[in-house]
Amino acid sequence: MKSEDVELVRGTGNAFRDLGHGSPDVEQLKAILAAEIIKMLDGQSLSVRAAHAHTGIAAADFSRIRNADLGRFTLDRLVSIINRLGARVDVRVRVRAIVPAMQTTAG
Repeated sequence: MKSEDVELVRGTGNAFRDLGHGSPDVEQLKAILAAEIIKMLDGQSLSVRAAHAHTGIAAADFSRIRNADLGRFTLDRLVSIINRLGARVDVRVRVRAIVPAMQTTAG
């Protein structure tokens, strides 16, 4: 067995930011909302077709959400889907200044 040096890198808590995506905060929020939708579908034992019958939202949209294909969805659309599934979304906003990863000082 070889001994290899392993570098430990701490993430920011947002995988989309760590991967350099253009809108990491929006993408993470979409992923969180989609995960909640999936939990609701599973909790109510709803197939995508049953979810369509229950909400009027296209079964294809539920399939996209289950497959994490969220590019076509806006945040308000995902919230609307949660509402139609019989739940509400509480949002808490915390705005923080961006702290540069490395600050240099001129000497």
